[in-house]
Amino acid sequence: MEENTTKKSLGLLDATFLVAGSMIGSGIFIVSAEMSRDLGSSGWLLFTWLITGVITLFGALSYGELAAMFPKAGGQFVYIREAWGKLPSFLYGWTTFAVIQTGVIAAVGVAFGKFAGVFFPVLVDKTLFEYGAITINGANFVGVGSILLLTLINARGINYGKIIQAIFTSSKLIALAVLIVAGIVVGFSSGFFDANFENMWHASAIKKDDLGNWLPAADLTSIGLMIVLSTTIINSLFSSDAWNNVTFIAGDIRNPEKNLPRSLFLGTFIVTILYILANVAYLGLLPLHGTPFEGDFVYTREAVQSTGIQFASSDRVGTSAAFMLFGNVANMLMAILIMISTFGCNNGLIMAGSRLFYAMSKDGLFFKKASQLNSFGVPAWAMWIQALWAIILCCSGSYGILIKFATFGSMVFYIVTILGLFKLRRTMPDANRPYKAFGYPVIPFLYLVFAVIICVSLTVFDKNTLGSILLILAGIPIYYLAFRKKDTHSDTLIDQ
Repeated sequence: MEENTTKKSLGLLDATFLVAGSMIGSGIFIVSAEMSRDLGSSGWLLFTWLITGVITLFGALSYGELAAMFPKAGGQFVYIREAWGKLPSFLYGWTTFAVIQTGVIAAVGVAFGKFAGVFFPVLVDKTLFEYGAITINGANFVGVGSILLLTLINARGINYGKIIQAIFTSSKLIALAVLIVAGIVVGFSSGFFDANFENMWHASAIKKDDLGNWLPAADLTSIGLMIVLSTTIINSLFSSDAWNNVTFIAGDIRNPEKNLPRSLFLGTFIVTILYILANVAYLGLLPLHGTPFEGDFVYTREAVQSTGIQFASSDRVGTSAAFMLFGNVANMLMAILIMISTFGCNNGLIMAGSRLFYAMSKDGLFFKKASQLNSFGVPAWAMWIQALWAIILCCSGSYGILIKFATFGSMVFYIVTILGLFKLRRTMPDANRPYKAFGYPVIPFLYLVFAVIICVSLTVFDKNTLGSILLILAGIPIYYLAFRKKDTHSDTLIDQ
């Protein structure tokens, strides 16, 4: 029985650290540059982050009921299976293994390596292997090394992963809070608040032509603004994703019926507030509008102010903001912060993801070995299989595109899962529900409205979405060819 083998080692604080730590990677320090080019407006930039936070909170509040109903390893995989059956749950697990979990682990690992390059430039400056579109440098190998190290540590028992999560999540929360407070305080005397909020709802977009040259900013019509909002939000959604990872590890949480819903709310609420305030701090330290910098960028106050948020060097808005506060040491300070952030983020992803694949294997829908727990009560085989595929993606050079696949795929299955909440209310009316979704049915319904609008808009206007849809559908023949005949038992984790 699962209850007798997994170790109930995580309390409410640990689970909250897992939610917040898995959400905060490197995105908050980067994606506002692209979003500001798409929107050209401080008001709409903050509005997009606010809507992202509201959507995330609505999703977390809705998941709380399912988490309390099925407090077992596997989380969202289990919810989908209980509501819709094994094929839809396999498609979720397949997509999570192919890109959602492993693709993000790979991208976050490489981000860790790239920022390590601030201290060891050879890691990013020297190309070690190049074939077609694939380019591998030292940053890739540092990313691989970080994935291997975290997998090895977590395979030795959940207490090690718990300690790392607590240390790195608390460190980055404190550091981000310091950046926010200092940025807002300095912002009141910088003059940028006044300039950035003078015409805060005047939206314009900056695009490149076919030759890769930046075109002048073009004002957005009302319809154009709605389209841009529904597509550029993928950037902030990516930065806010992975909040559901705590559900994968429910079997290791003490009193999960209460602690899972609470941690989902607390973690997503804390991160939402920090993300909005971080963007307020950026707007207090930097002009929103800027011009592209030609040649090799050198950090000076004039250069940072001229590029603004829109054209921050390599989109590193966080580094530009830190430079305005701390001067020449900002590059190193921000590199340390992002290395702490990405290392802690990947620790949570690696810890939680292995429990999902463990649950799939218990259901006959993944490699058989992945259903085994080692002597530390950890699904080590599932963890190492996850690491192997993430490492392959790390070295493929394709993780950038996979991130977009992953974020869209996550949204699709969030929709499927919350639709399952409505179905289970009808098909299992007498089931034990220690926690009922806050604001049901209004809040879950509003989440579905927001999520469907975003997914439809991305399908119409973003070519990357087609690849994500095809990837999800590719799981159908895999299910019938590799797993359908092996599906010999129909018992559920709730009965085990």
